[in-house]
Amino acid sequence: MTIQFDNSYARLPSAFYAEATPAPAPEPSFLAINEDLANELGIDFEWLSSEAGLDLLSGKTRPEGATIIAAAYAGHQFGNFVPQLGDGRAALLGEVIDFNGIRKDIQLKGSGRTAFSRGGDGKAAIGPVLREYIVSEAMHKLGIPTTRALAAVLTGEDVARETLLPGAVLTRVAASHIRVGTFQFFYAREDISSLKTLADYVIERHYPSCASASNRYGALLESVIKRQAELIAQWMMVGFIHGVMNTDNMSISGETIDYGPCAFMDFFDPKTVYSAIDQMGRYAYGNQPGIGQWNLSVLAQSLLPILDEDADKAVEVAKAALDIYPSAFQSAYEKGLRAKLGLAVEDAGDLALWQDLLKHLSDQEVDFTQFFRTLSKIPKEAGAEDEMLQALVGGPSMFGMWLLAWRARLNSETRSDAERQTAMLAVNPAYIPRNHLVEEALEQAEKGNMAFADKLMEVLAEPFEERQGFERYLLAPKPEEVIQNTFCGT
Repeated sequence: MTIQFDNSYARLPSAFYAEATPAPAPEPSFLAINEDLANELGIDFEWLSSEAGLDLLSGKTRPEGATIIAAAYAGHQFGNFVPQLGDGRAALLGEVIDFNGIRKDIQLKGSGRTAFSRGGDGKAAIGPVLREYIVSEAMHKLGIPTTRALAAVLTGEDVARETLLPGAVLTRVAASHIRVGTFQFFYAREDISSLKTLADYVIERHYPSCASASNRYGALLESVIKRQAELIAQWMMVGFIHGVMNTDNMSISGETIDYGPCAFMDFFDPKTVYSAIDQMGRYAYGNQPGIGQWNLSVLAQSLLPILDEDADKAVEVAKAALDIYPSAFQSAYEKGLRAKLGLAVEDAGDLALWQDLLKHLSDQEVDFTQFFRTLSKIPKEAGAEDEMLQALVGGPSMFGMWLLAWRARLNSETRSDAERQTAMLAVNPAYIPRNHLVEEALEQAEKGNMAFADKLMEVLAEPFEERQGFERYLLAPKPEEVIQNTFCGT
């Protein structure tokens, strides 16, 4: 048994990629392997977890008949355009068709140098690999579109960063690895033929309904914009901070991709930044919706040559598509906030109620996740349960006025308390990959102990179900546990 790969992307013109050869790991061993995902992909888990599977996932063996490639792309990094980036430490093994009939990429990340490595070693250390495994699978369980992790493998050799660290390879699964930066790559080169080929490929693979539109490329742009707006709104609802929203880190398929210095916000503050490289706060939590729009304006610019033969009309098409973003984001955002607040019916005052709450959370530095989980359990009528909320917000104070307004809003609807609480508990997670817990898992794994990482992944596999014995994972970090910075690990 082996994986039956196809690679439609490798059948595109040679300008789209460079062939790659993963560096064979000298002494590979499994850190983690995802049985549920393997089954979804139609991959025999028994074979995948065998020595033959390990050899494939560590780069020791090459799939028979496969064309392994590193994709070319460009991108704006912290607002500065770089005309050639590309997969500098990743190799696309190929594609499989999952049980839903959807084509999925399988990529090795950290598998050695490629034509796009730009002087880097192309390798990855255990920390970034395990972080992406943990966080991407947690995002999937939270119901947020994301790339996923099939396996994490130790290579048996060290990589040099600030110190020598155990080397590792992540096997990443994605709807595709096409980015905004992929379109920028061809636009910057004025390669209109390749730009059109790429757009046609994306339509066929991700947005087939656009094929019959009167302007297929305008329809494509609108579809990507809507999907990205909805994705970022979902991030905001769980306090997720991507950390590096460069255009080369924005997937055309609408999945969260490239988990570098990502983190989940503990204490609510729109200015929260964890990424050690984001010194100016460009990608702070509260800036993410605006950065999403900025990135999509770059995509629109890259598509101008094929939106219409008339340059002025092309600009009109691009502007019309971009005008969709604010309303698409706001619609998804307000849908999310109503669900978090337990509101089933739309009301004009809901956004103001939400914004008033966020001000309280920010002023009192309240833990975002813990607050909404606790709110989910509060009845419509005041009672002893209110003390749980008051403990989180530092006492009754002005928050009591908000609580009265919220209850009045609940009482304008007909749902029972039980129905409303059940709905809220299904969208307000008990468990997220809290930064201090993830860091503890990584530190232990670097020392050769995967017990805590395994336990954390077990907890995160059911984020909405509180279980006995997992109380620690519910709590905000103690002052001495707070993580201020996360790192990309490149």
